Amino acid sequence: MIPYLRRAAFGVLALLLGALPAAAGSLAAPKGPVVLTVTGKIGVTNADGAALFDMAMLAALPGRVTETETPWTKGVIRFEGPLGSALLEAVAATGTTLHVVALNDYAVDVPVEDLRKWPVILAIRKDGREIAVRDKGPIFIIYPFDQDASLYNEKVFARSAWQVKSIEVR
Repeated sequence: MIPYLRRAAFGVLALLLGALPAAAGSLAAPKGPVVLTVTGKIGVTNADGAALFDMAMLAALPGRVTETETPWTKGVIRFEGPLGSALLEAVAATGTTLHVVALNDYAVDVPVEDLRKWPVILAIRKDGREIAVRDKGPIFIIYPFDQDASLYNEKVFARSAWQVKSIEVR
């Protein structure tokens, strides 16, 4: 039993040490196509003044599954993706507003407080598959409608941008 515990402790230590570079102010460079660019009031970057993320980097952040109905889908859909708060932490965001821009240049301001108050996700998977651009992907901001019915309103719907390509922390 003791060797097992020792291996488990070393495994936990290795995981913690693996997380240190991001906490210490560095972010690995994306290996795949960049799907999200974060700029503005951030303390951690991997490009000139920006934090670039590929799909694998987003998937590696702490996340959540949300099974909910939305005004844009039929029936209950299973959305998966990193928590918005995990993204804020990964880039050491210090602003109060996220200026979110979609592929079609739709832009909306999302209060940082929303991502800290609720488990808002940057959905990258829908019913187990990556979200295609034609299906509102690759990133779709999903509020936890499954946890708090009061979020099901026009103000929050407007903040639930899809086809997200960039976020500027202001």
